Amino acid sequence: MKFFIDTANVDEIREANDMGIICGVTTNPSLIAKEGRDYKTVLKEIAGIVDGAISGEVKATTTDAEGMIREGREIAAIHPNMVVKIPMTAEGLKAIKVLHSEGIKTNCTLIFTANQALLAARAGATYVSPFLGRLDDISTRGVDLIRDIADIFAVADDIDTKIICASIRNPMHITDCALAGADIATVPFKVLRQMINHPLTDAGIVKFQEDYKAVFGE
Repeated sequence: MKFFIDTANVDEIREANDMGIICGVTTNPSLIAKEGRDYKTVLKEIAGIVDGAISGEVKATTTDAEGMIREGREIAAIHPNMVVKIPMTAEGLKAIKVLHSEGIKTNCTLIFTANQALLAARAGATYVSPFLGRLDDISTRGVDLIRDIADIFAVADDIDTKIICASIRNPMHITDCALAGADIATVPFKVLRQMINHPLTDAGIVKFQEDYKAVFGE
């Protein structure tokens, strides 16, 4: 399973990219709004940092297929690595179909059922983004959805759509997604940092340092 970082903060993206652990970026209207910067400017800057898929979402207020298609073309024109993020709606599926026919990559977001993922794949979505954390919030096991989608896509051997696990809340979500057969997890920077750390690793480093200094000094 590969990793994208789920943020619009360019400092976080640079650090994760420097560690060599990410191969893409996902953003959304909420993340962009949090940064308080111009949307297209941020996307261009991200494209200059990460050599991989970068999801830029159509405006949250755009609900018609025609508008999503127009905005999708504008996002795709920013950089060859851009992926147009489109919500799972009937109008969104129409937009995905058209953009796919034009060779524009898409990421169908806000997926909460296997049927939604299958519809998006058949419309031509490059990626589908099922949301684990939000399902867990309402006492529904999000990882079960990932497993169902992976099984369905494996049975339908003509589907090339990749599964991006989204709404990741903790490191255990990562392990669950990898075991369930996800292609990608898009992860907040905080969770990426949590994955690195372990108290036994920290204790081991301290012990190695103490043993070295006892023999060789600083």
